[in-house]
Amino acid sequence: MRRTRGLAIQGLVQVAGVRGLEEARMLRECGADLLGFPLRLPVHAPDLSEPEARAVIEAVGPACCVLITYEDDPSRLVELCRFLSVGIVQVHADVPPGTLARIKALSPLAIIKSYVVGREDLGPDEFARVYAPVCDAFITDTFDPSTGASGATGLRHDWAVSSALVGCSPLPVILAGGLNPDNVREAVLTVRPAAVDVHTGVEAPDGFKDPNRVRAFVQEARAGFARAFPS
Repeated sequence: MRRTRGLAIQGLVQVAGVRGLEEARMLRECGADLLGFPLRLPVHAPDLSEPEARAVIEAVGPACCVLITYEDDPSRLVELCRFLSVGIVQVHADVPPGTLARIKALSPLAIIKSYVVGREDLGPDEFARVYAPVCDAFITDTFDPSTGASGATGLRHDWAVSSALVGCSPLPVILAGGLNPDNVREAVLTVRPAAVDVHTGVEAPDGFKDPNRVRAFVQEARAGFARAFPS
């Protein structure tokens, strides 16, 4: 594989949108490697308040927790990460590389920068070139023009775009956007990402994560990784 640096996330499954401690523990028991906590969002309401998220992260352990945010002020973002005790932040705000460089100057945070298909002006090659020096990984996701949301849309984008980013990026790439237990194996085999992320694709009608769907998603993702990257 071309990737030579960045976060060690090969073959991992992230589940985003944790709604409480019981759900967080269930997700870990079902095999989720990373738990995503969306906060400071421009469209969706957060699942938890910042103090509630902090309590859940403390209980399950910060090492498996990722802040997902549109916060674009470096000082406020670093302050929020310190409040939550997380070491990984997924930046979904449309910010220039200089903003991420300032975050790096303030804290040793690992930064995952989003490439939102349908919103991003740069092509995959140019995006990787300008953002790789100030990031530790990328995540692709889907823009919903009807709501303005750049994640948790349940919409699948053109996997060829994500595959192109994987092919040119020196950093690991996480695939997100419209994934579910029925398509994640195909997605891994097609895109060959380092990791996958799911949010709405494993939820029950009430918005809470369905343990059966989570288990199925993890199983299918792992099967895809085993075929895509045989040891």
